[in-house]
Amino acid sequence: MKKTYLTSIILSAVIVASMAGCGNITSTDKTNAESSKEIITEQIAEFSYNTSSDEIFTERDLEQTADTSESQSITVADNKTIDITEEGVYVISGTAENCTININADENAKVQLVLDGVSITNNDFPAIYVVSADKVFVTTTESKNTLKVSGEFTADGETNTDAVIFSKEDLVLNGTGMLNVTSDHGNGITCKDELKITGGTYNVSSALDAFEANDSISISDGKFNITSNKDGIHCENDELEGTITITGGTFEINTVSDGIQASALLQIDSGDLNITAAEGLEAAYILINDGNITIDASDDGINASANSGSYEAAIVINGGDINVAVGQGDTDAIDSNGSIFVNGGTINVTAQMSSFDYDKTAEFNGGTIIVNGQEVSEIPQSMMGGGMRGGMGGGKHRGF
Repeated sequence: MKKTYLTSIILSAVIVASMAGCGNITSTDKTNAESSKEIITEQIAEFSYNTSSDEIFTERDLEQTADTSESQSITVADNKTIDITEEGVYVISGTAENCTININADENAKVQLVLDGVSITNNDFPAIYVVSADKVFVTTTESKNTLKVSGEFTADGETNTDAVIFSKEDLVLNGTGMLNVTSDHGNGITCKDELKITGGTYNVSSALDAFEANDSISISDGKFNITSNKDGIHCENDELEGTITITGGTFEINTVSDGIQASALLQIDSGDLNITAAEGLEAAYILINDGNITIDASDDGINASANSGSYEAAIVINGGDINVAVGQGDTDAIDSNGSIFVNGGTINVTAQMSSFDYDKTAEFNGGTIIVNGQEVSEIPQSMMGGGMRGGMGGGKHRGF
C-alpha cells in the first residue's frame, strides 16, 4: 500500500515550534532561514504526493505482455537496417551482427517492439534507434535478449547516437523476460525525452551511463543489475531539471561515479536498492518516502547538490530503511548543500569522518538515526566519526 505524506504540513508546524524555541540568533539569520524553509516547504508541497502508478504510468505502460494478435514478425539479419515507419506491434527474433532496428514513424504513432529471443551485436551504431514516434515500447517475452555495441559510436549527422538503445522520443521498457545490454564505449540506454520502466530484468554494463534520460525517468518495477564506469541511472537536461521517480523494483548498482543522479528531483517511494558507488544518490532535492536502501560510497552517500536553478537543495526523509557507509577521507554519509529534514524511517550510518553535513538547517522530527552503532537524538554536523554531539544548530528543533 502506498503512503501519503503530508510533509509540508508537518514542516509548517515545525516552523512555529522552532520559532517559539529560538536562542541567540540575529534577525537576518531568522529571515534567511525562514526564506529557505519556505522554498523547501513549497517544493515538498509540489512533489511529496502519493505517487501511485496511475499518476505516472498509462495502462499500456504497465502491461507486461503485448497484444500480438495483429503483430508483424521480423527476423534480424546481418548488415541490415530494419526500417519501421508505421504504428503497430512488431515481434523481433533472431541473431545478427551490425543490424539496427530503425523507427522513423509519424509523431503520433505508438510502436511496440516485442523482443522474443533476439541477439544483436554491432560495431558502432545502436541496435535500436528511435528517430521519430509518439512513444516506443520495448517489451521482452519470457526469453533472453542480448544487445551489444562493441566499438565507439558513429554519429547520425548531428545526432550523437551514443547508446545501444537510443531514442529521441518517449521510451517505455517492460515485459517478463531478460534484456542484456553491453556498451563498451558509450551509454547503455539513452532517451532524449521521458523514460519509463515498469517490468523486466535488465543486466546493463556500460562505459558511460547505464540508463540516461533528458526529462524524466520513472520506474515502478523491474530487476536491475548495473555495472557502469560512470552513472547507473542519470537524468539531466539543458535546464538542469531532470527528475527520477522510483516506486518499486530491485536494484544492484555498481558504478564508478553516481549510483543514481538527477539534476533536479530524486524521489524514492519504494524498492530495494543496493548501491556501491563514489556517490550513492545525488540530486538537488532528494525525497525518500520509503524503501530499503543500502549504500556503500567512497565519497558521499546521499548528496543534495545545488545544481538546479529551480530547486532549493534539500534532503527530506519520511520513511524507509536506509543504511549508508562511507570510506575515509573528505566524505559525508548524508550531505546537503542546503538543508536536511528527517521525519521518519531508520537511518543507519557508518562514517569514518562525517555522518551528516549541511549548509543551512537540519531538523530531526521523527524516526531513528544510528551513527556508528549509537542511536542519536540530534542530527550531527560535520564531525569526526559521527559522535553524539550536535553541530552548529543540528538537532530536533533548530531555532530560526
